[in-house]
Amino acid sequence: MNMTEKNIKERIDKLSIRINTVAEHSGRNPESIKLIAVTKTRTPETIDSALKYGIEFIGENKVQEAEQKLPFLKEKYKEFHFVGHLQSNKIHKLMKLHPTLIHSIDKFSTAEKLNEYLSKKDKKQDILIQVNTSEEQSKFGIHPDETLDFIKKISLLSNLKIRGLMTIGIFSDNENKIRKCFQILRKIFEKIKAEKNPIVEMKYLSMGMTNDFEIAIQEGANIIRIGTAIFGIRNL
Repeated sequence: MNMTEKNIKERIDKLSIRINTVAEHSGRNPESIKLIAVTKTRTPETIDSALKYGIEFIGENKVQEAEQKLPFLKEKYKEFHFVGHLQSNKIHKLMKLHPTLIHSIDKFSTAEKLNEYLSKKDKKQDILIQVNTSEEQSKFGIHPDETLDFIKKISLLSNLKIRGLMTIGIFSDNENKIRKCFQILRKIFEKIKAEKNPIVEMKYLSMGMTNDFEIAIQEGANIIRIGTAIFGIRNL
């Protein structure tokens, strides 16, 4: 085992302990929380090391980066998740990489183009709707108040399967502000669930990254997206 592999193994082990601890303290089964290793800027060799030591699900932010890595991985992964902002001109390239879940749908025009592409290929795609719970200008996502109407519109696109919601918490040292972002998403999630729309399945709450995943788990996240805690600080 080389030094990089050793570091990654140690980080994954520590992260597992933290996930288990916070889940158990919240009265939740740690097995119900899906850990996505976000591999942005990491090399195929580094990703292979993570896959070797227990990572099963990987996420990429950029289609171009994913294209340059996924075909070159030697270790097997169970699922590839696309977690970044999807540009409609990149849809065909992304779909060739067979994403299990697209976390970041927040524009009807993109959803429409994705649906059109899928209908031509006779395929379905699981998606999450991205909500901007911090209401920061710099972040993508639907405004919380517009989410229900947006979901109703998207649910009419028959090749897209809505499986839940995603958000990025506010980057802050104020735990209450971070928690509020996750509570907003959870409330919308529960509200949509209560409507019992047969076409919409509220299965996943994707929220929480390296700096705030423990708060996210306490607030109901069952997908967390972790980069730094697995791979270390990014060079870029």
